[in-house]
Amino acid sequence: MLYKKFDDKIEVYDKSQFNPEHILECGQVFCFDKQEENYVVFPEDKFAKIVEKENCYQILTETPDYFENYFDLKTDYSKIKNSLSSIEILKKPLEFGYGIRILKQNLFETLISFIISANNNIKRIKLILNNLRKAFENENKRKSFPTRAQLLSKDEEFFKQAGCGYRASYLYKVLRQIDEQTLENYQSLDTKSLREKLIELAGVGPKVADCVLLFGFGRGDVFPVDTWIKQMYNQFYQPLENREQIRNNLINQFGVLSGYAQQYLFYYQRSFIKK
Repeated sequence: MLYKKFDDKIEVYDKSQFNPEHILECGQVFCFDKQEENYVVFPEDKFAKIVEKENCYQILTETPDYFENYFDLKTDYSKIKNSLSSIEILKKPLEFGYGIRILKQNLFETLISFIISANNNIKRIKLILNNLRKAFENENKRKSFPTRAQLLSKDEEFFKQAGCGYRASYLYKVLRQIDEQTLENYQSLDTKSLREKLIELAGVGPKVADCVLLFGFGRGDVFPVDTWIKQMYNQFYQPLENREQIRNNLINQFGVLSGYAQQYLFYYQRSFIKK
């Protein structure tokens, strides 16, 4: 993909492989806001504003190296889309969500975010995560995502007050089960073993585990199944209630590109079919 990195920005010239709306609105991330026609993203303690120009998108930031990696700009998505385009069910989703890219997100932030996401809607997820940021804004640069050490200092009531509801007990427990370094060490595990490790954690079921695997660990051989994917499967494949079986059937079809296929299908199903 054609782009150029500067000291204070990145210019992405290939709009067919990069669209901030597609990337940020496809359910993989919650640390963003839309401000008029522009998007701002604030993962960890970083910040970027994405502005569309006639010939490019500008990613305005003090940390271009970070966002080059975050947006996975070195990966050629034209090859991925070409590999998937021969599959009939993906033709419309690939056209609809042509600018999707799977982000490379911080493992700890991804884990906490997707525990909060369980049985929740995006508006409320973002509100809860912003409440967690606000609680530590005097300690952190900007409204940074809190560290495990910071969250570990809080009791279960803190998470309830932040709006986490029943997930407060899961967050309180998971912070005592795992730390950032252990998550990093998990990178050496194969996907099956890593998934089993994640499901052992409080608040992490199969779907949350697959989201953390895909959006945090960058494992392409997973296929998170939620209501939208189940609906798609029952509509285009066969009636099936068992989400684990749906997951396994789709991984058998899409292999190492399962995670990419999931994002195109999810975004299309939720955005286009819903409308």
